Amino acid sequence: MTAAALLLTATAPAYATGGADKGPVGVGVIGESLKAKEVRATLNGRHPGARAETFLVRGGKRIRTVGSWKATESVEYGGHKFEVVAWPVNKSYRHGDRICTRFEHRSERPCVTIQR
Repeated sequence: MTAAALLLTATAPAYATGGADKGPVGVGVIGESLKAKEVRATLNGRHPGARAETFLVRGGKRIRTVGSWKATESVEYGGHKFEVVAWPVNKSYRHGDRICTRFEHRSERPCVTIQR
């Protein structure tokens, strides 16, 4: 089970709640309707102090930062070690907008698509 799946109450990409993984990097969005309440980024393994940011992509282009660079917290859940960071968002987005995350020194950029 991925770290993002462990941290979400639901993982289906419907509404503003969903999760996505690309290799060891994960992103999760918690919300309702088209409003995202919180965005979480995860990194599998122990990487104390890893820094992540989250951003909005619309029409294939990065539009703006949703959560600025922030250091992670090391967590262990069910014997699985990973890093996690969360940003309160409380904003509405358009159908089809993508909320993505990235970590410093990593090339993976998973995204969650906001859907009606």
